[in-house]
Order: sequence, then structure tokens, then C-alpha cells
Amino acid sequence: MKAVTDDKQPAPADAPIEQQLYAIRQKIQPRSVHGVFANWRIALVLLTQALYYGLPWLQWDSRQAVLFDLAARKFYIFGLVFWPQDFVYLTGLLILSALALFLFTAVAGRLWCGYACPQTVYTEIFMWVENWLEGDHLARRKLDKSPWNANKLRRRGLKHLAWMLIALWTGFTFVGYFTPIQTLAAEVASMSLGPWETFWILFYGFATWGNAGFMREQVCKYMCPYARFQSVMFDSDTLTVTYDSSIGEPRGPRSKKTDYKAAGLGTCVDCEVCVQVCPTGIDIRNGLQYECIGCAACIDGCDQIMDKMGYPRGLIRYTTENVVKGNYPDSSILKHVLRPRTVIYTVLLAIISGAFVWSLATRVPLRVDVVRDRVALSKETDEGMIENVYRLQLINKDGRPHRYTISAQGIAGLQVVAAAREIAAAPLQTVDIPVSLIADPVELKGRSIEVTFTVQAIDDPRIRQAVATKFFNR
Repeated sequence: MKAVTDDKQPAPADAPIEQQLYAIRQKIQPRSVHGVFANWRIALVLLTQALYYGLPWLQWDSRQAVLFDLAARKFYIFGLVFWPQDFVYLTGLLILSALALFLFTAVAGRLWCGYACPQTVYTEIFMWVENWLEGDHLARRKLDKSPWNANKLRRRGLKHLAWMLIALWTGFTFVGYFTPIQTLAAEVASMSLGPWETFWILFYGFATWGNAGFMREQVCKYMCPYARFQSVMFDSDTLTVTYDSSIGEPRGPRSKKTDYKAAGLGTCVDCEVCVQVCPTGIDIRNGLQYECIGCAACIDGCDQIMDKMGYPRGLIRYTTENVVKGNYPDSSILKHVLRPRTVIYTVLLAIISGAFVWSLATRVPLRVDVVRDRVALSKETDEGMIENVYRLQLINKDGRPHRYTISAQGIAGLQVVAAAREIAAAPLQTVDIPVSLIADPVELKGRSIEVTFTVQAIDDPRIRQAVATKFFNR
């Protein structure tokens, strides 16, 4: 790179060279578009936000249906209650999500980014508000360039007010997944919010307002790691948003009455609608780029122009690299969906999903922990027997009360001494029970013998937990 002075004359050879590390951002005002894929985006926005905003308000057995109560260390998901010891289920869920993402990406590219990613969804919502209050893309560009006056102040003020209300409601709902949302709403109404609830509502609201209102495509380009490694999951049979240069080139403007074939032109009229509707500002005609989020807005925009010109649709479409190269026609795309990569993802997803569901279905709603007495490993009773003292912690993970019995195995004639023959535990209650094991020294073979505590629910034989521990001889 040659250093240049202000008067366009070459600078001395030893002059310092200044180079920008990133391109200066050009604000993007996307053009509105209508079509099949735009309708899909609207449907996914409505569906995802109905779930996000609605789930915290659902009730289940007189409690919030979905609640991650960090203070009580209980996580409620409808009829299931998870504890910190059930962290393995979260691990399984994350693995399933990752595999599903890999599978969808291998089959049809960035479907998640284009239709369900929170960044895409909230940017879409904020753009609806912007289009409603400031006008279409041309009106917004004109407003950007106009000097500040009463009209611009009013429009921008209303837009940011609407954005802030949406962002704060989003932050409030987010906190409502961790603090009972009805209690949270009462605290907001009475101005008695705690410091942590206040912080997270404002923080999440500010992040939503900033990301969806200002940063937008910058999050996808520079902050999201998925854009950088997505190509690893693509192959020549992956469906992506593609400009078919074989039918579009050579491009050029022409009237509707022009016979483009006789004029030696392709079907691309170089209208740049595909660029104008792109939320990341790329030109899809330059090929697949990492900035493309697969939203297919350019497909809808191009199809509208093709309809007006009387040309066949499909200049920009979901297709594969092999179709564009002529290796097989569009009609054979479905035959190439099943290939080694997708089969492996599908098999892994099916196996792990089955194991996850089976684990949930056979999950025992009881946890037993055994802690030995720290004062003495063992002691001799007045009758000459050997006694070990333990503390059993029973966690009733069920939404119903249960009564339990305690037994022990591992030594012949082993006696269990507890405060009560039956232990009662209310729903989701933790009960600590001191328990002694007494054994005849004649039956003790060695210094340390393995024994097993078994806790059994009286009213449900399926609820049973066995825990191994050690019995020490004197």
C-alpha cells in the first residue's frame, strides 16, 4: 500500500502508512418486501415472540409453568422439576440443540439466522416500528439527511420511545423466567423492585435496544461466531440463497418490451432490488458471502421484478452449488438431501434424543445423599455391637408428598436405627435424617465393609434409590 499525501503526490518512502482496521459502517435502510419468505419470517417472529412473552404467564399446579428459581435452586418446566444435580439434562439439551443446528445448516444453510435468531427477530420488529413511524426506506434516508427540526425530532422521539418500551418489556419478561413474573409485575407496579431485578431488566432492555436498533447487521458480521464457521457445515449439496449467473448474465437495464435473448442479455435487469432489501447490505450477485443470513428477502424482491418483466422466477432462489454447476437439475435436490453428512447428523440426533426422552421418562423423583458422622468412624455399644452413624439427605423431587422406608444391606443381621420407621416428605422438600447402622462384630470381615442404603417410597414402588457407603469396624 503506497502512502499518499494530501495533494495526491506520492509520499516519501519512509513516511508512515495509515491503514484502517475495519470499514466505516454505512447505515442500511432496507427496502420492505413482500412474498413467500417474508410471510415465513412474519410467522416465525409472531410464533417465537408468542412463546417468549407468553410462557412465563402460564400456570401449572398453582405455580409458574416455566420458572428457573435460582434462589431456591429449583427449575420448573411444566410438570417437571429439576435440581442442580440434574445438570446432565441441560448438557443433553445443549448437545441436541447443536446437532439440530448442524443438521439444518447442512441441509438448508442459515435457517436459524434468517428466521428464528433473536437478533434477526428483534431487528425485524424494530424495523416494523421504524417503517410505521418514519416511512419507507426512501423516506427514512431522506429523514437521515435532513437537518434536525420539529418533524424529525417528533418522528425519531416516537420511534425510540416505542423501541424502549419493547426493549423494557423484553427485559421484564427475561427476568420473569427467573423471578415469578406475577410477583415481579406487582413489584414493578408498587415501585419496589429489588436491585438485581432492576439491573437485569435495564441491562437486557438496553442490549435489545442497542442490538436491534443500532448495531443490527454489525452483530451478525462481527460479533456472532456462527457466521465464521458456518462454511464448515456447507457442502455442494447444501441449499443456500443463490444468484444463478447462468440465466442472469450478462445483466443490464432494458424495457419490458425488449427481447432480452435477442439482445444477448440475461434475465437480470440490474435493478439492485436484491441489494436494497438485504438487511446486511450485501449484493448476492457476487456469490455466497458470510454476511448473508439466509433470510431470502432478495428472493422475494427478485421474484417481484421477474413477475413485472414477465420473466420466469428463480434468478435468485434456494438451490445448491451442484445445481448451478449443472451437475443435476432442481428437481433432483430432494434426492441429495440424504448424504453421509446429513445421515450422520440425523442418526446422532435420533440416538441422543431417544436417550434423552428415555432418561426423562424413567427419571426417579428422589435423590438420596449419605454423609458419615465426622466425629467418630465407629463406636462400640454397651451390648458389644459396632455402630456407625450417618446422616441421610432425602430430596423429594416430585410434586406430590411421599412416605419412605429406609433399609440397609451388605452385612448379615445389619440393623437400621432411625428416629421414625417412616419418613414423610412434602412436595419438593429436603429432609435430613440421622441414621445408625448396628452390626455384630462377628459378621464384620475386614476394617471397611461396603453397605448400601435403600430408600423406598411406600405409595409408589417405582420410586426407589440405593446409595453405597462404607461401614467401619473398630
